[in-house]
Amino acid sequence: MTLETLKKDVCAAIDAMRDELLGMSHAIHGEPELALEEFKAATRLTEGIERYGIAAQREAFGLKTAYAAEFGADKGPTVAILSEYDALPGVGHACGHNIIATAGFGAAMALSKLNGRLPGRVRYLGTPAEERYGGKEMMAREGAFERVDAAMMIHPSNLNLVTMPCIAIVDVTVIYHGRAAHASAVPHRGLNALDAVVTAYQSIAQLRQHIKNTDRIHGIITEGGLASNIVPERAACRFNVRAIDAYELAELKLRVHNCFEAGALATGCRAEIKWGETLYLDLKTNWPMADAFQRNGESIGLEFFPMKELPSGYAGSTDMGNVSHRVPSIHPCLGVAPLNVIIHNAEFARHAVSEKGDQAVIDGAKSMATTTLDFMLDADMQSRAKADYAATAELSKAAIEASKRMASDAQGHGHAHGGCGCA
Repeated sequence: MTLETLKKDVCAAIDAMRDELLGMSHAIHGEPELALEEFKAATRLTEGIERYGIAAQREAFGLKTAYAAEFGADKGPTVAILSEYDALPGVGHACGHNIIATAGFGAAMALSKLNGRLPGRVRYLGTPAEERYGGKEMMAREGAFERVDAAMMIHPSNLNLVTMPCIAIVDVTVIYHGRAAHASAVPHRGLNALDAVVTAYQSIAQLRQHIKNTDRIHGIITEGGLASNIVPERAACRFNVRAIDAYELAELKLRVHNCFEAGALATGCRAEIKWGETLYLDLKTNWPMADAFQRNGESIGLEFFPMKELPSGYAGSTDMGNVSHRVPSIHPCLGVAPLNVIIHNAEFARHAVSEKGDQAVIDGAKSMATTTLDFMLDADMQSRAKADYAATAELSKAAIEASKRMASDAQGHGHAHGGCGCA
């Protein structure tokens, strides 16, 4: 059985699944669930797996909304195909994870229909909490990617891209504890926690003038007091801090931390600074695999935007970066919206169930399934993919260790600083 015949068969299987895939995509889109709360989406996907006669492991790798399924030959490489399905607060599936979920499902189930002709193994993983908490990193620590030779997923965008530019990110939540008082009668008896947040916010705004153009700091005030005539005794904010990689992020994190301390020092409040347990690493694209994905996408009519023509600083973050530092990985993007419509916007959510959004489910499933077959059958491609990964393997090992250390630190007592700057 030739490679081209296998590719033709999986593409035909995906075409036959079209109504099922689009129905599932629209159903997940219609009931958006936040990170670690994706029970309905996980149920839809696992029940779908079982309809194909494949055992689905629920609550896989320590997460209640994760799942895993594996099938294929005992010999040959193992390729992980990933689905995400969490939504965003307020704007639903404005990142199009309903497309990611069903494209991954379609690719995996189509490959399962090859039965004894599949020249390797597929590990199909449902990976929750990409938008927050870093589900893939949590799963990786529990062994989700052990004995995996390659991993892949797709992501919707407003462009077809062979890879998604992704930088490292960590989140931080800060709670300031002050003292309530009557804001008019005895304001001097209060310690204003909202002023502490505002001071920190302004300090970060000033810091932004003096960071690299690849760095990003952005956040919101989540609590600001209860009434205008009460000095706020509690206020809080949440920020994301991003840099080109884990090493530069560590330096920037310290500078941002100092801004939060400044809020406490200026107001006499106590700062409770809680850095996130999961560091999202930069994405390490495996180019032999990415090139194969592009060829397969072009074979079904996709046109890819040249990466070199992307604007400077165009980058997001994803916990797929953490996977890419463990195994050769790709994370291509498929355009579903016009150029002026960006992700994490309510309008993008509407495009996630548009005609183009639906087509991305089918095109993504086909391109991943055929790339999986390329990897399984082409020994030269396997060698080149391994060599490409190995070229920076030591850096990846160090980055993963840095991520684990950050988790260990965050699981401790965090950082609490008083107005004097003491712990």
